[in-house]
Amino acid sequence: KTSGSPASLLQAILEIDWALGKEDRDMIVMQHLFELETDQGKEMLTSSLVCFGEDSTYTAMAKTVGLPLAIAVDLFLDGKIKLSGLHLPILPEIYLPILEELEKRGIVFQEKSEFQP
Repeated sequence: KTSGSPASLLQAILEIDWALGKEDRDMIVMQHLFELETDQGKEMLTSSLVCFGEDSTYTAMAKTVGLPLAIAVDLFLDGKIKLSGLHLPILPEIYLPILEELEKRGIVFQEKSEFQP
């Protein structure tokens, strides 16, 4: 008999079925669509990211999930993030330096803007 939460059961299945082989690479594709009301009319903003893993160890998932956390820890330890306690990464003091570091590593969103009258 199998036991555990639905999340832990799913994780166990995916770790087997979705395991990367030695030569496999993953890819992250993310796109955000925004519709903004401006003085010039409606702005349609598209923000897209495509990130490729290098191999089964240096994955795109690690680059886009683990690396931002590691950068945040470094910034905190270096005194560049002075906040204490738990915060969502929606504060410019947190996300701006993290995005700058990610860009140095080639992880950057491409933005496209179109106006509709």
